[in-house]
Amino acid sequence: MQPATIYVPAGKFAIGQMTFIGPCYNKVNVMLIGTLVAPSDYTVSGNGILDGQGTSLWAWKASGKSCPLGATTLEFTNSNNIVVSGLTSINSQMFHIVINAYNNVNMQGVKVNAVRNSPNTNGIHVELSSNVTILNSDIQIGDDCISISHGTTNLWIENYYVTITTILYGDAKLVMGSIGWCNIGSLGQNQHEPSVQNMIVKSANFTKTQNGVRIKSWARPSNEFARNVIFQHVNMMNVHNPIIIDQNYCPSGGCPYQASGVKISNVTYQDIHGTSTTEVAVNLNCSSRNPCSIITMESIMLTCENQVAKASCNHASVTSSDSIQLVINCL
Repeated sequence: MQPATIYVPAGKFAIGQMTFIGPCYNKVNVMLIGTLVAPSDYTVSGNGILDGQGTSLWAWKASGKSCPLGATTLEFTNSNNIVVSGLTSINSQMFHIVINAYNNVNMQGVKVNAVRNSPNTNGIHVELSSNVTILNSDIQIGDDCISISHGTTNLWIENYYVTITTILYGDAKLVMGSIGWCNIGSLGQNQHEPSVQNMIVKSANFTKTQNGVRIKSWARPSNEFARNVIFQHVNMMNVHNPIIIDQNYCPSGGCPYQASGVKISNVTYQDIHGTSTTEVAVNLNCSSRNPCSIITMESIMLTCENQVAKASCNHASVTSSDSIQLVINCL
């Protein structure tokens, strides 16, 4: 039996709702020559599954052999007003769902799953987008559950619960991998990138994750900034890095003796408590060229092995309206 081919010839073609019904007993090839134009306002819904079949590629990457980066399972680019509801993505080769250059996004009831050692399989990645809400999602992957990159503004996240396997987000669950949930960055990889601002993350629980709330930027020149970020009402249980800012990120080793140009300011940590698996529970490692400014800490109570945990603050201006034993050396 010959494989079926879906052929799109040269030209532009407007598309509406597309439905593919299986089972399919042979390969289906898609030959795309022309351009498919989606409506500017649309909804993606249903209980279907997108299977990226990434396990073979993960194994090749783990072996150290030269291999392609892999593909994003689902990406939305350059449009407005989208609702994504009830979709499931499993075993993506790289990122599962990418929101790129969008305005007004509502994601709810989305499920994402990959094994904990799957590399670069971010659950939901947002960049160059504004007015984004992510609700009632279910995520278990080997990297950041939700990553926030350059050009993201007006992002609201509230009411979620993180364990080594489960996060409650609103009324549903997010299933965690081993890395961390909320990651802003990495920022400043290129010198001229749009900035990140106006983000609220509140009412959360993290259990046995590598990171809690993190902001990271490359140790390179940049015109970017990250400002007006609030993390509040967060409980940490045996988290490796509960609160971390890393402005010396450079995994490729290509930034020796450089300092991050990203300006981080107006970041508030409020009512964050629980346990850390490391002695230093608050690590603000900011840029020597552009120190972190207007960092506010209120009601921070983190312990390590039944002792008050420590804080490390480099090039960071920290203020507090109350007495915080943990970060007193940073004030």
